[in-house]
Amino acid sequence: MHRYIGIDAHTESCTLAVMGPSGKRLREARLETNGKVLTDFVRSVAGQKHICLEEGTQAEWLYELLEPLADEVVVQLPERSNGVKNDSVDAWQRADELRRGDIKRPVYKAPGKFTALRAAARAYEVTQRDMVRGKVRLNALYRSRGVQDLGSEIYDPDLRARRIAQLPLQQGRVAQLLSGQLDGLVQAQQVAEQWLLEEGKKAPIVRLLETTPGIGKVRAAQLVAVVVSPHRFRTRRQFWSYCGLGVTTRSSSDWMKDRDGQWVRRQTAQTRGLNRNRNPVLKRVFTGAAESVIRRGLRQPLRAAYQRQLEAGTKPNLARLTLARRIAGAVLAMWKNQEEYDPTKQQ
Repeated sequence: MHRYIGIDAHTESCTLAVMGPSGKRLREARLETNGKVLTDFVRSVAGQKHICLEEGTQAEWLYELLEPLADEVVVQLPERSNGVKNDSVDAWQRADELRRGDIKRPVYKAPGKFTALRAAARAYEVTQRDMVRGKVRLNALYRSRGVQDLGSEIYDPDLRARRIAQLPLQQGRVAQLLSGQLDGLVQAQQVAEQWLLEEGKKAPIVRLLETTPGIGKVRAAQLVAVVVSPHRFRTRRQFWSYCGLGVTTRSSSDWMKDRDGQWVRRQTAQTRGLNRNRNPVLKRVFTGAAESVIRRGLRQPLRAAYQRQLEAGTKPNLARLTLARRIAGAVLAMWKNQEEYDPTKQQ
């Protein structure tokens, strides 16, 4: 006896809908967002329990909480809805989609795997982003007053005093305030990076992936924290799409008749850039790795292949994309086969 449970979770309340295998609505409840209350409700549902909930702030916690109590727990990114929408409708829709096997965008969850590394990677990502925003904000203040050729002096606590003196009094006070804020963000980012490196040393796969050109200690740790398992991806094309390196095409009126009256495919497919449904961290990792190889990998086979593409007339941005895809494919193969990088395979 299968029971499909849809959950619409919020900070204060959760709406749960229980549906039978035929689509009959059996039960609906609005409960406090409390671990014991939710687990007691799930235990009260008889039969084989299949749970579906939306990706959100509480999704990871709910997955860890309910996964031991159910036969299946699925987290998904729902499609955008333009019709009637409320907690009850969303909960019933999640239950029905799971019942029909119509989960289009599942979200991978792996509680207990690389827990500390994943927490460190999230902290690094947040602090890195905040630090960059702080620098941009401070840089914009100086440029708004016509101060040019800033360099890195405005970020250095020992050198910024001369630059602050170039600003009017009120803007100078703002610059001092923003500079103090930036100092705190830089310190937090350094602590997060050190934590990420320490956790990366504990994972053998991180040390293995470090051997890939352009993938250092930080990028390797981020890769493992985000991907967790390479077996999520059957082919490298699936991995490229997840990393935002998949080429999107569009076509219409695909078929036509030839002179013999046979149906043949038209050459109408056109590219529309890279896919936007991707993991932004992985896209930065692999595009950054490609840039590193281009700048510093003079003796690398990958760098030589990139140069051959340029000489053959390929646009630099497309050659850089090809390089990023080759690095991503190599990382996936190395991880699955548990082997270090072999440059002879990139000739």
